[in-house]
Amino acid sequence: QVQLVESGGGSVQAGGSLRLSCAASEYTRSRKCMAWFRQAPGQEREGVASISTSNGRTDYADSVKGRFTISQDNAKNTVYLQMNSLKPEDTAMYFCAEGRYGCFWYVYMYDYWGQGTQVTVSS
Repeated sequence: QVQLVESGGGSVQAGGSLRLSCAASEYTRSRKCMAWFRQAPGQEREGVASISTSNGRTDYADSVKGRFTISQDNAKNTVYLQMNSLKPEDTAMYFCAEGRYGCFWYVYMYDYWGQGTQVTVSS
């Protein structure tokens, strides 16, 4: 059972930056994609950024393009999410996910999830 542990969340003012980390307990051959999702109170979980573990291809939600950057360090089994120019609407619990079917925005396509890290952006 893979365990994903997120860190790096916190409270910042609008325009600030945060860097989230997601450390996986082990590498699995079936891993095809690592992704970040977020969920605000009363809202559905939504995909934010994804990265293919095979070719490094990245994808972003329109709402974060140009502001967020996902990256991976395979040697450390860690995925990062650099978040710049943060806005109050970015406030949410951020979750890391691992999937074996490739990178999609559907929650059910992912096999493992972290416990989440809270990001709060004040205006």
